[in-house]
Amino acid sequence: MLVRQGSHRNEKIDRGLAASLAGIAGALNASAFYAVGFFSANMTGNVSTLSDHLAIGQWLSALFYGGIVVAFVLGAAVSTLIINAGRRRSVHAIYAYSILTEAVLLAILGCADLWLLAAWRVPVLILGLAFLMGVQNAVVTRISDARVRTTHVSGMATDLGIELAIAFDILRGREPVAESRHNLTKLRLHLYTIAAFLIGGILGVFIYRAVGGYLLILAAVSLTVIALDAIWRARNVAAAEVRPRA
Repeated sequence: MLVRQGSHRNEKIDRGLAASLAGIAGALNASAFYAVGFFSANMTGNVSTLSDHLAIGQWLSALFYGGIVVAFVLGAAVSTLIINAGRRRSVHAIYAYSILTEAVLLAILGCADLWLLAAWRVPVLILGLAFLMGVQNAVVTRISDARVRTTHVSGMATDLGIELAIAFDILRGREPVAESRHNLTKLRLHLYTIAAFLIGGILGVFIYRAVGGYLLILAAVSLTVIALDAIWRARNVAAAEVRPRA
């Protein structure tokens, strides 16, 4: 899932990426809202709320919502810098290392959520998660050439609507039948992503109600397993490329 990039990826790899990382993102986003009443990955809603608070002069609230947006952007920027540096050095597993970095930071954030004083818990949790969602979304967007976006359901819902309309035109004979396979591939991917985010959110709230901040640590463990598996696969691919042919 985190080794091949762009045109070297197939439908199965993209669906696996969407199902796993979108599910984790959905769990984190929904549980954070359940816990403290803020979304960490919904930048459309956060920017709209920011504009509302600015308009009515609630400056402290506006500063916080602005901080969420900035944290998300910074996460995406840091992730991109890591990926660019790795690609310049031909690090096959650079996307996996980026997700591993997210996992380590998420585990630290989980510990903070468990043990920080109540006054610091909300800003640290939400700003930290926004940063990490930015990291994850940049990794997934870059590796899939923007076919998969695990925290950006608005974009996926738009893409789903587009592909449904194209499918309707294919059925009416207004679009070439040859496009049907490509259209079906896209439809499945968008449905997988949205469903994974939804199911992840439901499970995330249930788990958070049961174990609290340990959910973040469980999510970090899941990301670590995904990243380590990809690193192992990338090393096998690299070894195969340098192995002398008989």
